[in-house]
Amino acid sequence: MTTLLSLRGVTRVHGAGAAEVHALRGVDLEVRAGELVAVMGASGSGKSSLLHIAGGLDLPTAGTVSVDGADLAQLSVRQRAALRRRSIGYVFQDLNLIPALTAAENVMLPRELDRVRARTARAESLRALSEVGVEDLADRYPDEMSGGQQQRVAIARALVGPRRLVLADEPTGALDSVTGEAIMRVLRARVDAGAAGLLVTHEARHAGWADRVVVLSDGAVAGEADQGPAQDHGGLGRVGSPAGGDLATPLFGPATADEDFDDAGLDAGLGPVSR
Repeated sequence: MTTLLSLRGVTRVHGAGAAEVHALRGVDLEVRAGELVAVMGASGSGKSSLLHIAGGLDLPTAGTVSVDGADLAQLSVRQRAALRRRSIGYVFQDLNLIPALTAAENVMLPRELDRVRARTARAESLRALSEVGVEDLADRYPDEMSGGQQQRVAIARALVGPRRLVLADEPTGALDSVTGEAIMRVLRARVDAGAAGLLVTHEARHAGWADRVVVLSDGAVAGEADQGPAQDHGGLGRVGSPAGGDLATPLFGPATADEDFDDAGLDAGLGPVSR
């Protein structure tokens, strides 16, 4: 399988002198196409820092990060931004939906920024919204949706288009168990269709959907466990589509207005970026 994400000796230090903090210490990690890797560890262990660096939202103090064969440190700011739009889907805890855009417009935005024609971008947007069960909200604005509905729209934005690397930071942290499992089915299906996935989670049942589990402690890899091929293990109620399966098949039920959750939304990676 092709390696889509490679970290070699990655260290990230914030501050200097007495205020110096090591967020990551010499991390080595590879994620291949068709593989979902779960990252676990206590709060402050470096999990979110790892995702930010893996997706080019931050750069390491030392070490190398490669996405689909491209060394991120060798790319310009503009080139890294293009790589994120085309190749990386972010499922982060902050929503960052644009209030002045409808659900469909929010989802199609990264594709339009990549110069995809509006008609094509909208069609892709509607497919992504259908995949997460909120196609009926396509023309609504964020303030016309519940928190849970906004969250599904943000997931669709993270998965729209041919992204080959999916990064997910506690995507189910504030969701009910049924919706949380539905999100995991979407992520698993995208990976089974050929993407690479890196999932940060505190939940062992969600880590059960992964092919491999990596444990971080104080910014370093403290342990790793291979859980075997996807069909041999899984989380509660795991349902993965076979490789090459139809990702347009809805894996969620209809979103309801009372599906409202805390501020644990999901971001497509359009927020501030380290220069």
